[in-house]
Amino acid sequence: MTTTAPGRVIAFTGGDGAGKSTLATRLHQALTDAGHDAILVGKHSTHLPMDTELSAYLDQLNHLVYRRDAAVAQACGDHYWLLALATWYTLQDRLVIQPARRSGTHVVLDNSHHKILARYAVNPAVSRRLTEQVFAHLTEPDLVYFLDIGAREALARKGAFTSVESGHSGDSGEDFIRYQDTVLAQIREHAGQNGVWLPLDVSGLDRDQVLKAALGALADRLNLTV
Repeated sequence: MTTTAPGRVIAFTGGDGAGKSTLATRLHQALTDAGHDAILVGKHSTHLPMDTELSAYLDQLNHLVYRRDAAVAQACGDHYWLLALATWYTLQDRLVIQPARRSGTHVVLDNSHHKILARYAVNPAVSRRLTEQVFAHLTEPDLVYFLDIGAREALARKGAFTSVESGHSGDSGEDFIRYQDTVLAQIREHAGQNGVWLPLDVSGLDRDQVLKAALGALADRLNLTV
């Protein structure tokens, strides 16, 4: 009896404007071009093959969490959004990531929960223990790419930013930079404590240079050749 080797979960984290989604998309394409079975899972991934009802439910939850009115979001408060985000990540993990992994399909996970952990770690209104607990059951990635870039350079790349990305601290570029620097400090601390994390300093690098470094690490760490 032959058994299918489980797929690998490859996650991306970093500050806003680091280029996570761009790299995740290109790495997923490189995997599929090389003949690997792989899916790209992002913030709005809600499609479940062969199950239209669950797909519809997942999409409704996604709408509540990510496509809501900004004024409504602020009124609900930090604890509500922590638990709402935990609900979203839980269902996406259970309904999308785990089945793919069991079938031998590699999962390229953009928008992993690690940035959420870092944001709440610098929020004094919410217990750090609670934040860690509500995400503790999620599937552990086999490799986490941490795209490290200074907040000022990230802002220059982005140009514009949302209130969430400045921690609701203000609408100036300096507000974004101050908040992002505090979040990045938390991500860097976590990266130094976890062996499956791979920090990539992407400051001053173009997209092709970042992809080359990421693909080299994929072969070295997970033996996935592209």
